[in-house]
This record gives sequence, structure tokens and C-alpha cells, in this order.
Amino acid sequence: MESWLPFLGLVPGVDPYLSAATCFARAVRHGVARLMVHYTCVQGLSSYVDEAQAVARAARDVGIHIGFAIVLRDRQGIAYSSDDAALNALRPEIRSLVAQRLGMHASPDPAGQLALVDAVADMVAQGGYGSHVTVQYGPTGVQWCSDALLQSIAQASSDTGRPVHMHLLETRYQREWADHTYPQGILTYLDAIGLLSPRLTLAHCTWARPQELALLAERGVTIAVNTSSNLGLKSGVAPVAEMLRAGCRVAMGLDGMALDEDDDALREMRLAYALHRGWGYDVTMTRAQLWAFAAANGDRVVRGPDAGRESLAGRIAPGAPADLLILDHADLDDDALFSDIDPLDYVLARAKGRHIEQVIIDGRTIVHRGKVLSLDEPALYAELLAQARSRLGSHAECGRWREVVMMMAEDLGPFYESRAFLGCC
Repeated sequence: MESWLPFLGLVPGVDPYLSAATCFARAVRHGVARLMVHYTCVQGLSSYVDEAQAVARAARDVGIHIGFAIVLRDRQGIAYSSDDAALNALRPEIRSLVAQRLGMHASPDPAGQLALVDAVADMVAQGGYGSHVTVQYGPTGVQWCSDALLQSIAQASSDTGRPVHMHLLETRYQREWADHTYPQGILTYLDAIGLLSPRLTLAHCTWARPQELALLAERGVTIAVNTSSNLGLKSGVAPVAEMLRAGCRVAMGLDGMALDEDDDALREMRLAYALHRGWGYDVTMTRAQLWAFAAANGDRVVRGPDAGRESLAGRIAPGAPADLLILDHADLDDDALFSDIDPLDYVLARAKGRHIEQVIIDGRTIVHRGKVLSLDEPALYAELLAQARSRLGSHAECGRWREVVMMMAEDLGPFYESRAFLGCC
């Protein structure tokens, strides 16, 4: 993951509406009705608030609800170390450009960053996007946020009730950095500053320890597990069985890295269940827990805590959200031999996005037989791809930056493997 992150910046900025709308359309077509947007890649063609408005408009036009977490960070732009230490680990000929593109040249003021969150929230409220967008604080991760910034976020969330979405302990290198930097315990520290609360979602927690999970459960924190992403980036397999034993609320995420890069929520659910249901006769994830993981707890991640709404999430019942995923049973069971098979058995054995007949959100049919009805997805995608290719071709520096990122990825491997990022070698 550490070598992969810089590749996200290879493509020049494109129309944020096109980027968001095509992403949301692909996700909803594959069964996603609630989607978390941790906005780490800014297109940069307009002001941040205007860009956020384009994303909000895309969510409204597609017909989904998103959590929009404004990225907050103020340290360690290149690696889990000072920028100087990271630059010294790179070959000399690329240091200048890496420092220019990724270095933290000035530490952004926490108050200014929080004011941006307020500005986006005001835009959402005034623009009438509130039924489709929940604004959140989005610290990227403890390794990228100073103590002052994290403390400011914790206080602001307490004051406003606004949710917080943050990645934590995704890789073993993040685990080692956290242990080295916070010897008292990273979760102990986050708890001491008031960040652990029911308003917080922590993505990954792949390398969390049992006592840490017990604390997260006690504080009501939600964990978003991203199975495909962790496998694709070689980050590990999250201890979901231990999370459930500890009483943690666990939700399913894709983190933009589904195995087939298609945001197929049904395949992700099946993969997660296969990995975490237990071995042999052990049962470490029941089907009820799987359903909460895949269909109920994500609403809290996206929209924030609301006890009344959460009790109905993932259910077909009076007063519950009219969010329904209708599958083609005949297609799922196209080789039927027995008439008494539980349909859920077919879902867990075979279901993929192609089996979706309809996606209904808030009582409105958004997808029917593989087609998004709320906008012209193929036309938007073609326009987005043409725009991205055109801008790649017109920016000569893109080719050079791609070469630099590839060299940087090679150099970062020994830097992390030798534990030099901890300053110990």
C-alpha cells in the first residue's frame, strides 16, 4: 500500500462531476446504496467547495446517499517519517521532484482545515443536498495527522455531532509506526483525546490487537473492513472473528479496490464471509452477523449514528428505508435440481452484480436489469475516459512523474523493510 499510494496522482485532474457520477453509477449498479467517499484525490480544477458541490450533485443525480469525508492531514507527506528522512532513502535524481509534489512544505493550520469542513457542510445545507450527503471529518490516518489536528477534530466532532472517518492500522508498517510513536498504545491515545466515540468509523484495523478491539467495542466505534483492498494491496486479513467476539460493530467496505475493480458488493460479501465464517465446524461469523456487516452497519458509517434509523437498517419493515436489492432467482438457480434450497445459499455461493434485477433506493428504482436509470452511465464514462486520455496526452510532465513514482516505489521497499522509517537503522 505504501508504494501504491503515489500512483493515485498520475492522472491529471478531470471534471469532478464526471469522475464522481461514473463511480457512483458503477457502485449502485453492483448493489451499493450507501457509499463512503473519503475524498483523498482532489481534481483541483476549481475551489474545494465547488468541487465538493459537483460530487454532491453527482450523488443526488444518481440517487444514492454518500458520506463525504473532507481529507485532513498535516504531516509526513512522503512516508511514515519526516520528509527529509524519506527523501534520503530515494535515489538522488528524483528527490527534488518528489519533494515538490509530495512534501509537506507548510503545516496547514488545524483551524483552517476545520473551517473547510464547515464550508462544505454549509454548501450541502444551502444547496439542498442533505438527503444525499452527510459531511464528515476525514483525517487520513494517525501517521498523517499531528496530535494538534487530531485533538481539534475530536473536539469539533464532539461540539457539532459530525461523524469522523479515519483509516487506522491498515498495514504492518502502520502498526510498527504506531507502536514506536505511541508507546502508551495508539488506541489509548485516541481515547484520551476523546476521538473514540459512536461518531467514529475506523477503516481497516487489519493489525488491531484483541485489547484494542475490546476498547473500540466499549466506545461504540464502527470498524469498516475492506477485504478485497487488503488482499489486493498485500495489507493482510482483518481479525473479523476477534472483532465480532469483542462485540465490535463491523461494516463492509470496498475502499475502491474490489478484486475485479468493479465495486461488486455481492462478490465482496461472499469473499468476506468465506474468509471470516470460521474453519471446519467453528462458526466465527453467523449469517445474521454477515447480514449486519453487509446490509445494516454501513448506514451508520455513511450517515452517522441515529439509534432510531439504525434499528431498521437492513430490514424490510414498516418505517424502514425502502432500500431493496432484487435478484433474479431463476438466473441464480439456472441448474435447479431441488425446490427446497434456501435462496440465501445461492446468494452466498454464486451471487454477483449481474444477478441484480433491480436496485431500489428510498422507494425509487435506480437500477433495472443492469442499467442505471437516473443518468446515462455509458455516455458519462466515455466522456470521462476521453477527457482523462486527452489531458494525459497534453501534459508532458505526466510521463516523467510516472517514471519517478515507479522509481520511488522501488526505493520505498527497502526503506520500510529495514525499519529505517522508524529511525532505528
